[in-house]
Amino acid sequence: MGIGPSTKETSLHHFRDPLLDVVGNDPDVDLQGVMLIGTPQDNRMKHLVGHRAAVWLEGMRTDGAIVSSDGWGNSDVDFANTLEEIGTRGISVVGMKFIGQQAKFVVTNKHTELMVDINKSEKGIETEVVCENNLNVLDARKALALLKLKIRKDHSETK
Repeated sequence: MGIGPSTKETSLHHFRDPLLDVVGNDPDVDLQGVMLIGTPQDNRMKHLVGHRAAVWLEGMRTDGAIVSSDGWGNSDVDFANTLEEIGTRGISVVGMKFIGQQAKFVVTNKHTELMVDINKSEKGIETEVVCENNLNVLDARKALALLKLKIRKDHSETK
């Protein structure tokens, strides 16, 4: 769904995306791919993109997914719906987004509980400083660790 809440990432950040580096280089993980999803304006379409993403993951027999979002407010509708669509299919899911001082979602569900906040500014606001508004290696490691724990927990509950 996105990389960061602003376009202040450098080209190098995109070529060496921390999340892809961490997940792709972990020997315990079979990285199946990257899915990019837009943020439609229409609420019906917001639910459709989440549904289609989840069906796609289900078809690939995915055990877990890390979903990141690049916005807040109205974008929370798509984000929360996508997390819910994935989670209700028995796929473990962790979210990543810039939360900062706002700290509240417009829409929540039980699948929005495992979140990694990518905010780096002391005030918890979006800044004009490069690297304060996007995920880094530590964020990626946190998300992957949370996902591994969630997968383990979810698999033990289904046995």
